Amino acid sequence: MDIELLRSLATPNDTKILLCVVDGLGGLRHPETRRSELETASIPNLDRLAEESVSGLTIPVAHGVTPGSGPGHLALFGYDPLRYEVGRGVLEALGVDFDLQPVDVAARGNFCSLDADGRITDRRAGRIPTEETAALCEGLRQIKLPGVKLFVEPVREHRFVLVLRGEGLDDRLAQNDPEREGVPALPVRATAPEAQPAADLANAFVAKALKKLAGQARANGVLLRGFARHPDLPPLPDVTQMRAGAFAVYPMYRGLAKLVGMTAAPGGGTPLSQLQAVRERWDDFDFFFYHYKKADTAGEDGDFRAKVEALEEFDALIPNLRALEPDVMIVAGDHSTPALMASHSWHPVPFVLWSRNGAPDDIYEFSEAACRAGAVGIFPAKDVLSLAMAHAGRLLKYGA
Repeated sequence: MDIELLRSLATPNDTKILLCVVDGLGGLRHPETRRSELETASIPNLDRLAEESVSGLTIPVAHGVTPGSGPGHLALFGYDPLRYEVGRGVLEALGVDFDLQPVDVAARGNFCSLDADGRITDRRAGRIPTEETAALCEGLRQIKLPGVKLFVEPVREHRFVLVLRGEGLDDRLAQNDPEREGVPALPVRATAPEAQPAADLANAFVAKALKKLAGQARANGVLLRGFARHPDLPPLPDVTQMRAGAFAVYPMYRGLAKLVGMTAAPGGGTPLSQLQAVRERWDDFDFFFYHYKKADTAGEDGDFRAKVEALEEFDALIPNLRALEPDVMIVAGDHSTPALMASHSWHPVPFVLWSRNGAPDDIYEFSEAACRAGAVGIFPAKDVLSLAMAHAGRLLKYGA
């Protein structure tokens, strides 16, 4: 639904909506077993939820388009990701509570591993611990660039944020991450003439970072993507007339929630501790965003078994989530991350919605194939929020 139409129809109510986002939820069938990760996992609680709900598949951006986590989540929050584009750098910066200024250009950084010829051997440097990343960032903060102030902040594991602060910087920059291994990093490239000074600064940072990281066993290179300035989005609470709270372990998702006006619970902890935080703040919000990351991590690592185990771990949380007694409960994903591809993909994402006002369809398990036959069908992820609000009695009638 168009965000302004949603604003015009939104009406207050005392109902509660719980959106559970399993990052990288969807997968593909293993060639040996002909079963996907969801079909392989023992997930009795999700299957029971599906039996009592309506199901379908979501398209995060458009058919054939592989989404990043930012667009995938924005769609689930009701924003058309083709209209509201947000760079990953902004999300990471906000997620670590960095005070991003209007003149800043932020980029998401990965420490990576390079061989002697400069080819990428591991885009995530073995997922080095956050403490190691913090120490490396301390060294990179010593880099000086002409005409700008430079900030380097650790995020989580191998991730960091680079912020360039200076007047007149343009964020129309292409990443230096080729998103595959066995090849060198790309140069940061300006996609508009006005962005060439910023591209030169980014490339100068990369060159100086390589010198500082020389000799590191794993994290001896940097990859930058998601260059962006702070965008202007209509706040979700204003649009929906709902108090919105976000509960996520990873900073990037807290940043995304804050960007759309949600109140983000303190970061860190575990999925279980974040669930406890939801319980403790149940009276404070009308809309709850609960994020679960592990399925995506396992999928990106190409570890089919680990993704199965992550889905089983999430399934074990379902009884506690249902015990909160929301009026509407959704399990969805921001995108698919098939372990067989070891990356995000364009495949539709399983979706299930339970509500007090719902009429269950004839689906009895939670999987890609089952959801394909669900009553909701295959639909744009940007309609998830309006569907949830309708079931929660939070949308007025349209027209006379």
